[in-house]
Amino acid sequence: MVFVIRKKLRHFKLPLILSFNLLEVIGVSEEIIWQHAAGDKNRNYADICLKWGVILSGPGYAGRLPDCKDLLLKDGWTSKKVTDLLRFSEEMKKGDLVVLRLGTTDILGVGVIVGEYQWLEEFSDIDGWDLHHVRRVRWFWTGLESPKVFDTYTLKFGDTTQRLDSLEVKKWIESLSKDKADGALAVLPKSDKQNVEFEEISEYLFDQGVSSNSIEMLIREIGELIRIAKWYSKYESPSEFETVAYLVVPLLRALGWTPQKMAVEWCNVDVALFSQLPRTDNNLSIVVEAKKKGGSCLTAKSQAESYAKGKVNCERLIVSDGLRYGVYLKEDEEFTLYAYFNLTALKNDYPVYDCHGVKQALQAMTPEWSHEKYNRVAKGL
Repeated sequence: MVFVIRKKLRHFKLPLILSFNLLEVIGVSEEIIWQHAAGDKNRNYADICLKWGVILSGPGYAGRLPDCKDLLLKDGWTSKKVTDLLRFSEEMKKGDLVVLRLGTTDILGVGVIVGEYQWLEEFSDIDGWDLHHVRRVRWFWTGLESPKVFDTYTLKFGDTTQRLDSLEVKKWIESLSKDKADGALAVLPKSDKQNVEFEEISEYLFDQGVSSNSIEMLIREIGELIRIAKWYSKYESPSEFETVAYLVVPLLRALGWTPQKMAVEWCNVDVALFSQLPRTDNNLSIVVEAKKKGGSCLTAKSQAESYAKGKVNCERLIVSDGLRYGVYLKEDEEFTLYAYFNLTALKNDYPVYDCHGVKQALQAMTPEWSHEKYNRVAKGL
């Protein structure tokens, strides 16, 4: 809007001072304001953006911008998407304002762009999205629990990163206190070691008391599971049932769960794991909730939690899309994310989520794991 007004003023050869006065009269800030999407209403990563003081964009697998342009185009990404990414990395400038949006109605954050564009491996897997492209933001208004809601299509649909043109939203932004605009930025998450080899996983599991037979079976099977997962990533989008049959159940079997203690589609639970027989509520140990590949994995927690409600001995949840696995442990009647891993990229930890990686996840998924032992280890006993 500001650009259009200035262009018209130049066309009529009005003095520059008049253009600024006119902008003030109509109540439009001359600050550059962007709108940036954080996923969609069914699957979003706004909490990560607000927690770490960032906005994110992807795909980022091809590397740093602008060097990755040709590879993205070769891989089938449109020139429109590449332009969107370049807008994020090059046109956004330090000092610009940014609005974090969901859909065309909800705003969850408003902040100031800080510093230059970055490409960071730590954001390579945000619930299945590879969002390596990063801009730092100092948020001065946040509304994760109570978003600011406007009429439908007040915010523009389409590209992830766009210039904001809604006068209504701009007016609202001008009314906000910017006291927090000079506050401290969160220190970005850093991982000392990302990639994990099979040998390291097997040694860790053995040290934690997992049987040699279970470890050997896991190592034999996990290579095949990784190949299947990578094939799905490239070519197919399997159904939820296929995910369970070809990835989730084989992994659980490799970890030592027997068919007798593993029920599929038990009382609406995708996979129910039992500490002992018979298969009853009191013996339910783990609820496994599976989702179709390409959807959100971690947001399945609420559904898994509802199935575990009232099951006094159910202290673990596993959520998965077949490729990614999140393991939740029960602490003080609340399930919190303990570990996460991706079959196609085994990592040591996930500092973005403040949780462990593949080694601890696999251990917590075994039949041998016990909450009592976990508590003792956590307390250093």
